[in-house]
Amino acid sequence: MEMVAADIGGTHARFAIATRGEEGRIALSHVAKLKVAEYASLQAAFEAYRAGLGRPVPDDAVVALAAPTNVELITLANSPWSIRPALVAGQIGLKSARFINDFSAVSHAISECSSDLLEAVAGPRKALPAEGAVTVVGPGTGLGVGLLLTGRHPRVVPTEGGHIDFAPVDHLEERILAQLRRRFGRVSVERLVSGPGLSNIHAALAAIEGRASSSLDDKALWTAALENADALAREAFDRWCLMLGSVTGDLALAQGADAVVLAGGMLPRVRHLLAGSGFHARFKAKGRFEKRMADIPILHIVHPEPGLLGAAAVFFNEALGREER
Repeated sequence: MEMVAADIGGTHARFAIATRGEEGRIALSHVAKLKVAEYASLQAAFEAYRAGLGRPVPDDAVVALAAPTNVELITLANSPWSIRPALVAGQIGLKSARFINDFSAVSHAISECSSDLLEAVAGPRKALPAEGAVTVVGPGTGLGVGLLLTGRHPRVVPTEGGHIDFAPVDHLEERILAQLRRRFGRVSVERLVSGPGLSNIHAALAAIEGRASSSLDDKALWTAALENADALAREAFDRWCLMLGSVTGDLALAQGADAVVLAGGMLPRVRHLLAGSGFHARFKAKGRFEKRMADIPILHIVHPEPGLLGAAAVFFNEALGREER
């Protein structure tokens, strides 16, 4: 049995053909990463993927999207594409196409991963609970949030946790929030804790300190911050780490997490720096719940394509469920 797995974010559209062997492991092949900005629609991107395959595509697909998917018309918060799920299979010549939230896919992927694909970031060095709640947080083009309930039959709860209100922790963050309210009105956590969030923090700090705003684009600003080539960019990154800790801790506390898994496109670039930042101190700083927060292991999924793996897991697990019935 094989299927097409797709993972559509604000920057890239990823596709793969997935199979599940007799031992239960999912294998991804023919993986392609296309730039969303270069295609007018999901259909156009899929056709480009099909054209480059050199073989027929399977009949069924599961598509992970950075948006709620239980609607008639899907609009992506960080992409110009609009998608009508009921029409897609016919448009691209498939028997079926199912749509799921992207961090639901990442959460499903975590339940498929062996321990060597989950590396410790902070907190006690413990594995995922055999039965419990796992908060999944991923800064990328936006901020993805999911909830995995482990057990014999793992369950995933889709969320839009990246769009909750940002809550400042200290006086400087109150001033940063005031600056961003002038631009955005309401300020969600993904305005700060995401790839573009570094630029927003940097601009707010420049305004607070009376400096000229930077002309660097997001990519150049991240490079300057991580290479310590610009003092204000590094200050913005240090604040980004603090905010990531606060937001991740808030989400874990709200979801009753027994463990946290970090994912998202930014993590491979910053994971090695989190231990030396204020990330974990902020994660734990929840007043009367500080001891509970200190007992939560924080891991990072290092599978190269968790969205594709999770989309495939949804398909194969549902197929297995049908067979068992």
